[in-house]
Amino acid sequence: MTSAALLPPPAGGVLVASPNLEVRDQVIRRLERHGQVHTASGGAEALAKLEKGQWQMLFLDRRLPDLDAEELVAIIERRFPGIRVVMVDSVSEDWQKSSSTGWLPAPHSPRGAGPLVPENRASKPASERDAPLPGMIGEADAMREVYRMARLVARRETTVLITGPTGSGKDLVARAIHQLSPRAARGFSVLNCAAIPEGLVESELFGYARGAFTGAAQNYAGRILAAHGGTLFLDEIGDLPLPAQSKLLRFLEQKEIQRLGSAETATVDVRVIAATNQDLAQAMERGRFREDLYFRLSAFPIRLVPLAQRGSDLLKLAAHFLGRLAVGGHTPQLDTQAARKLQAHCWPGNVRELQQVLERAVIHADGPVISPEHVWFSFPERRH
Repeated sequence: MTSAALLPPPAGGVLVASPNLEVRDQVIRRLERHGQVHTASGGAEALAKLEKGQWQMLFLDRRLPDLDAEELVAIIERRFPGIRVVMVDSVSEDWQKSSSTGWLPAPHSPRGAGPLVPENRASKPASERDAPLPGMIGEADAMREVYRMARLVARRETTVLITGPTGSGKDLVARAIHQLSPRAARGFSVLNCAAIPEGLVESELFGYARGAFTGAAQNYAGRILAAHGGTLFLDEIGDLPLPAQSKLLRFLEQKEIQRLGSAETATVDVRVIAATNQDLAQAMERGRFREDLYFRLSAFPIRLVPLAQRGSDLLKLAAHFLGRLAVGGHTPQLDTQAARKLQAHCWPGNVRELQQVLERAVIHADGPVISPEHVWFSFPERRH
């Protein structure tokens, strides 16, 4: 840091994110008498804590081990505009000098009040950062934020938790993160935790040795080992049974697995992305989901919004799906009233429901124009 100034004590909670223990300890010593001070060792952990608490100030180390600090500041400014962000260079002379002043350094901000943002915030143009992810469509503000978050974390090894309603595209975000990551050339292994019988989940995840149980006629590697070098996507993680949750937590902490019926352990290099449509905080309160596993998985949370909150994205998605349903090179078109009928619907099934509704409409229309009578829903329409 250069041109440091001294900041007055903050009026509320303070979070300091730095891999440098000395930096974290110094902030705690100087601020603890003014209120709560919490720490994070990296950017992903800091973001997760910002999601769950009320904060007045964030001291953010420029040298984070997991995320790009300047891009993280840009996200924090958009999502948490009330938080004052102070960039800290943990090895700078200003920081070292400040250790004897009794207070903390802050970079000069030409904008005065408000979050402090580095001048050269991002290496990529905004249009590139905001562009839809591979396989995704939409320009709603909430989706632009998803695109930015996914690109920010893709090149890291950080564990990601994607939440959102059923049919909102969580699997597409997971695949895009993998495709944009250094692991793109390796495997992308998927396990739908809700689709595997409870008694088989552990063997499916961790594998088993021949003779481990009745019917185990040969060795089975399991999904984790099969994803070695690549990415493991755990869909519907909220449905993972508690015994398997315990073993998954050990794997995330130690990066080792032990197949059922075997005494040997194997070290596995796998990046984990999880997704759920459930409220995991509520599941933890009911004892159905481990709190320690939740915090391990949610190092970097990404939230998808319902289709009904995506505005003009609805018709963009409709045009895309109709293009895929073209017959003989002719793409069916929505007339004005059919488009309005789509826009008036509440879309509880989200993007997946839209795709199904349009496929039915094309079949009913059996021609180039889709009218309101060709559009019908599995769920009731929105009442105004």
